[in-house]
Amino acid sequence: MGYAAELDPTGSVLAFYATDLRRARERIGLPQAELARQAHMSPSLLNKVESTKRLPTFELSALCDERFGTGDHFQRLWRLVVRYAYPAWFRPWVELEAAATAIRSFQAQVVPGLLQTEAYARAVLAPSRPEREAAEELLTALRERQRLLDRQPPPELWVVLDENVLRRHVGSGAVMREQLERLVTAAESPGTVIQVVPYSVGGHAGAAGPFTAMTLDEGPDVLYVDGFRQGQILADPVDVKAALRTYDLLTAMALPPDDSVELIAATARSLTG
Repeated sequence: MGYAAELDPTGSVLAFYATDLRRARERIGLPQAELARQAHMSPSLLNKVESTKRLPTFELSALCDERFGTGDHFQRLWRLVVRYAYPAWFRPWVELEAAATAIRSFQAQVVPGLLQTEAYARAVLAPSRPEREAAEELLTALRERQRLLDRQPPPELWVVLDENVLRRHVGSGAVMREQLERLVTAAESPGTVIQVVPYSVGGHAGAAGPFTAMTLDEGPDVLYVDGFRQGQILADPVDVKAALRTYDLLTAMALPPDDSVELIAATARSLTG
């Protein structure tokens, strides 16, 4: 009996994907090793995808649709698989984020996920010592979230960073330099603004912690506030209004966008050694 027949496809979205993938592959008589070769991955990795021990990639999903003649079936399933890789409390935010027309984020410790490089994201996860499989799933899910910025038109993105974010080395010097250069590149996009609140201002309006406010294509603005073990999504107009006022104060205290980008670029250059 094949593994696809043994796996319960109703157990999870990932199990449904894995079952469909293996059945479609076996239907056309395509060996697992050959599909792995065409997908530029090791047979052992593809075996883990088919046994729900690894998340599939978008590239594998697109290849499967092409080889199996399934339209965009696996690509659509992949988006669900990735979304459910996040903790249950964070999934509603990911869904709201996909409908955002404007995103305003303040961060005091780390670069926001939408602008993180993979190496930096790995370094952010490392201190919490997640299991390797869990870390890989979160990184795959993060890459999917970041596709939001590639759509046309992308959402307007306005990020305010405490200078801590530039100075705190996450990972090696090379990892940090790559991340800072990524911020400089992102700031060149017409729809993206990045500002830095420098140490020289002293105390500032963001002392209560990081948050993100979003304007959706329909409906009221929503707010995400980071917490110790999990964040909160707030939609009360009073909370949203308070956050937006704080954000306005932060942008007023921060360096102008051009000066902010120059500070980020100078910090990156200082890491070349």
